[in-house]
Amino acid sequence: MRTILKYFPSLTALQQQQLAVAERLYPEWNAKINVISRKDIDNLEVNHLLHSLGLVKFVKFTPGTRVLDLGTGGGFPGIPLAIYFPEVSFHLVDRVGKKLKVARDIAEQAGLSNVTFQHGDVKEVKGQYDFVTSRAVMDLSQIVPLVKRLIAKEQHNAIPNGILCLKGGDLTQEVRPFRNEVLIDELKNYFDEPYFKTKKVVYLPL
Repeated sequence: MRTILKYFPSLTALQQQQLAVAERLYPEWNAKINVISRKDIDNLEVNHLLHSLGLVKFVKFTPGTRVLDLGTGGGFPGIPLAIYFPEVSFHLVDRVGKKLKVARDIAEQAGLSNVTFQHGDVKEVKGQYDFVTSRAVMDLSQIVPLVKRLIAKEQHNAIPNGILCLKGGDLTQEVRPFRNEVLIDELKNYFDEPYFKTKKVVYLPL
């Protein structure tokens, strides 16, 4: 929690408590269901919780915003974002039921009332959302045709509705088809830890 508080010192006591629940439960669940690499579970705070909160440095969702978290796995970035934005609704979708079970349990035990879950393919998702988030799930060229129909027309935020991805490495090839529209923000501009040297927020308005 110390590292998260370094970058987000204004977290309420409740938010700190909810993040502490996540920090406690993820290792317990990971011993039963491999939602995070076994080698990486010791880096949970920085590599997963704080990384998910990297999107907060890019955009502050307004209350009432609807977010679809595509391929959430065990709840990243959806769970940390739902803790940070209690007045924003998050719909977490994944095809792997056992991973979604972990996310659901952590959300329940943390007392999150702004999170819903759907086990299945994104093609089965209905409704309208302001943003689609994902964390290293698939290339933009694969995501766009899957979610375009789900992006709402009306705008509520400082940036247009669209896709927000957390990605790493060289994205030159991936973003080439969208080079006139995509915006890339380097997380190393906000976080000092070596993990973030190649980590980025990729934003594509739709």
